[in-house]
Amino acid sequence: METLDHIIQSHPFWEGLNPRYLPILHECATIAKFGVGQPILHAGVDADRFYLICTGRVALETFVAGKGAITIETLDAGEALGWSWLFPPYRWNFSACSLDLTEAVAFGAHRLRKYAEEDHDFGYELTTRVGQALLQRLQATRLQLVHSMSHLESDPVPLSP
Repeated sequence: METLDHIIQSHPFWEGLNPRYLPILHECATIAKFGVGQPILHAGVDADRFYLICTGRVALETFVAGKGAITIETLDAGEALGWSWLFPPYRWNFSACSLDLTEAVAFGAHRLRKYAEEDHDFGYELTTRVGQALLQRLQATRLQLVHSMSHLESDPVPLSP
């Protein structure tokens, strides 16, 4: 069985991290397990955790009036989940649920923010990694929109006379 320290160190999100920050991460971390279809995040609720997915898959969802919950992206092992904990007002902007049995490292947001404020080098490291992950997520969303738009253009809507 892997130790929490090994799980944290081996997650791609922390690749190249200065080892002096590992005790901070270990102090803030717990293992979280989710069953199939179990909610992880709820839009509008306090964002008090940050997750690194170790096993399983997670659907990132948004609510669309008249359609219900729509999956906007599926996250796999090796990816990070949840950015709202870092930005005021610290409320989830999206919902998420597990698609498979999922295991993640959950980091307490209050402690991470406290350490980031006290140690600006750690804070810079953390926000840079979050920013890179957000950029990747934004680029993936853009590609998904372009792909969706190309399907709409290939299926013309008949015009009324």
